[in-house]
Amino acid sequence: MSKRISILGSNLDILAMDETIDKVEELIASGTFNQHVVINASKINLMHKDRELTNIINDCPLINADGQSILWAGRFLGYKIPERVTGIDLFLRLVEVCEKKGYKPYFFGAKQEVVEKVVDIFTKKYPALKVAGYRNGYFAEEESENIAREINKSGADILFVGFSSPKKEKWINKYMPIMKVSFAMGVGGSFDVVAGVTKRAPKWMQKVGLEWFYRFIQEPRRMWKRYIIGNFKFCCLVLKYALKGKGALKKDH
Repeated sequence: MSKRISILGSNLDILAMDETIDKVEELIASGTFNQHVVINASKINLMHKDRELTNIINDCPLINADGQSILWAGRFLGYKIPERVTGIDLFLRLVEVCEKKGYKPYFFGAKQEVVEKVVDIFTKKYPALKVAGYRNGYFAEEESENIAREINKSGADILFVGFSSPKKEKWINKYMPIMKVSFAMGVGGSFDVVAGVTKRAPKWMQKVGLEWFYRFIQEPRRMWKRYIIGNFKFCCLVLKYALKGKGALKKDH
């Protein structure tokens, strides 16, 4: 049984990385179809503008804290969140778990040459890995149902979806009844990082919570609104919840 809290309008499971891996394996063994999400400052901002996204996220059986901002907000509102469980770190761990446990992953997203390189890198690193399939993330909406059926036919146990929010959360939620994968998670731009198209922040910046700043200085024109304005909005939201006494409410499940 894991402890779940409600923070800033989002549910959140208080789990460290190893506990999260155990929970994923539990979900896969359950015989049900499960969607996973991570939250950060940007996701919380999106949720406060998008009721559909909020409902999708809060219905997920596993929700992790991706951003350092969530850890800081938790402490400010009276809760100690043990550590970040970032989407990319969980993704990398789960690929390793797939080889060990015999789970079949499906990789969906990014450009075709990128996702092909990702599969090539992982199959070389994990020779026993059984890849269910892969395809790029460029498609028309009318193709979605056929893509979902292809994923279903592949026999995938885990689906990694590499496109941005809120598209990935909504797409997984809409087509899960067709795909019927045991565990599906959005991994954002992780395929590009694995393939070497983009660089992740150095470890020391990750540890002190400055990974967002590293991304910002790489692409300031594209990221300024998300990180400068977005972080300011997030801080105002945290203060608003603190002043109104709507911080984190304990719930066990």
